[in-house]
Amino acid sequence: MTAPLVTRLSKADAASVADAARVLAAGGLVAFPTETVYGLGADATDGRAVARLYQAKGRPAFNPLIAHVADLNAAQALGRFDADATRLAAAFWPGPLTLVLAKAAHCPVAELATAGLDTIAVRVPNHKVARDILRAFGKPVVAPSANRSGHLSPTTADHVLADLGGRIDLIVDGGATPVGIESTIVACLGEPVLLRPGGLPRAAIERTLARKLTDPPAAGTDDAPLAPGMLASHYAPRTPLRLNARRVEAGEALLAFGPTPAEGAGRAKSMLNLSERGDLIEAAANLFSQLRALDAAGAGAIAVMPIPADGLGEAINDRLARAAAPR
Repeated sequence: MTAPLVTRLSKADAASVADAARVLAAGGLVAFPTETVYGLGADATDGRAVARLYQAKGRPAFNPLIAHVADLNAAQALGRFDADATRLAAAFWPGPLTLVLAKAAHCPVAELATAGLDTIAVRVPNHKVARDILRAFGKPVVAPSANRSGHLSPTTADHVLADLGGRIDLIVDGGATPVGIESTIVACLGEPVLLRPGGLPRAAIERTLARKLTDPPAAGTDDAPLAPGMLASHYAPRTPLRLNARRVEAGEALLAFGPTPAEGAGRAKSMLNLSERGDLIEAAANLFSQLRALDAAGAGAIAVMPIPADGLGEAINDRLARAAAPR
């Protein structure tokens, strides 16, 4: 049985900022303060690190995560800014506003972090410790609230330690967060849409845009998710999926798992393995990119080998079931 991590707690200073950057670069998990709540950070470009983050939070559903960056220039490498997004970024960044944008060409953020969508959620936080860590690391960091799934969002380092001690590598203690609720999320993909109320009031955004925001979709709709806090519904390939397949039929591609191939794997039109070692963290990190690759193979169907339901397997199977649902 794997021993739990020893979670280190460090007061925010130059040494802890450098330490946080080293942990992130090694694929580790770092909790740090933003002006809204404490975030649980992972390298946004490393799918395996993102999968570890989902696992640490517990009972994960692969909802899109917010990529945090140090400034507007870094944000423009991730998403495409229209006139409304540019106006809002100029008015409210750094600050408690997340913008959902069309992905920029060559966006480096891992597909697992965007839930396989063609959009990305981006924020420039207004907290010295967060921005110092982001600058020291030099890459985007996904950072959902640093708590177990379903628990209250943390506003102090002690809250984080109580919830995630033994599950993450480092907590940088920068004191209590001043805003205390999550960021407001606005989609700029045409007419601006308020996806999640938060730390920036709607009225301030509407004054800047000189018009009303469209209201968020009603809860429980089947609309594709654009941001955290919305119903999970994920990238579905055009090619039909056949789940829990132990045999490959003629004309099928194969999404394998584990060291033992499915019967007839040699006749698969194309084959990829989520994890030859049977590692669910590796499988989660590979899920969206491998589905996309097999979807482009021109097969009549994609046979998906059984995935264990424990740990991250629960979320992987949920994701696959959604992708396989009739459309």
